[in-house]
Amino acid sequence: MAYQKPQKTPRTISMKTSIMFFILSLVINSLGNVLTLVSSSKVLPSFLGSAYWTATETNLGIAFHWNLFWAFLILGILTTVLNAILVGHWDWGRALGNVIFMVPFSFLIQFFDNLFVGGDLFGFHMSPIVNIPVASAHAGDWWLIALYILINFIGVAFIAIAISIYQRVNLVLHPADDLMQILRFKYFKGHAARAMWASYIPPTIMGVIAFIITRQFTYYGVGTIFAFLFQGNITGWADKMIFPHLKHQAVDVSEIDEPIIAEEIDTDIEEHEEKDKKD
Repeated sequence: MAYQKPQKTPRTISMKTSIMFFILSLVINSLGNVLTLVSSSKVLPSFLGSAYWTATETNLGIAFHWNLFWAFLILGILTTVLNAILVGHWDWGRALGNVIFMVPFSFLIQFFDNLFVGGDLFGFHMSPIVNIPVASAHAGDWWLIALYILINFIGVAFIAIAISIYQRVNLVLHPADDLMQILRFKYFKGHAARAMWASYIPPTIMGVIAFIITRQFTYYGVGTIFAFLFQGNITGWADKMIFPHLKHQAVDVSEIDEPIIAEEIDTDIEEHEEKDKKD
């Protein structure tokens, strides 16, 4: 039997609207990632941590002497290869979409990080817009530590909300988010939290590699645990509460003979979540 290109669900919103949602989610996601990094680096002793993928990418960047731009971009490309393996075929459109996402996203990560802590951006030196003080437990800066914990958790929530938005738009995706979507719809019947937990396996392996090289365990902590436990649930919540009229567009996760409309996918998600509550 000849190979048939996988069909996609129909897109129910205009391309202009899709692009607007995508740009918004791109900014929210990159800002959320940097909030977790900055808040983590400003607490001493270091115990706060950052979002899981962010921690891994940052630590591998340290291990291989990459800045944030290259760390996020290179690991994104490696994840794109994994996604093709899970889907079962190589789709140049999907792969190029991942790369197209990664370039501005990695740039924004570096830009926001430089904006808060300063640094070089492709040869241009940026000074921080505000002097962010260090919070020391030994000095009794408990109110400032509490504030940084709150900012860290807000950063995780921003990431989860952004994931919800551009997974539903499905114009182009971060490879890690594409991985989560593949797992969610192909292997976990729409359950966001379970797919998120499974998507943490690759960064865990990468984190171990970074630890072997550096013998350092940085950017992992309370914030990482919060992200591990709740980021997937926040994504599922955002599907219903943040722009609830926005349904999953053009989902393509397996070789299927008939297209599945977006409304059916969202209905299936709700049915599985209701079943889980009863169980």
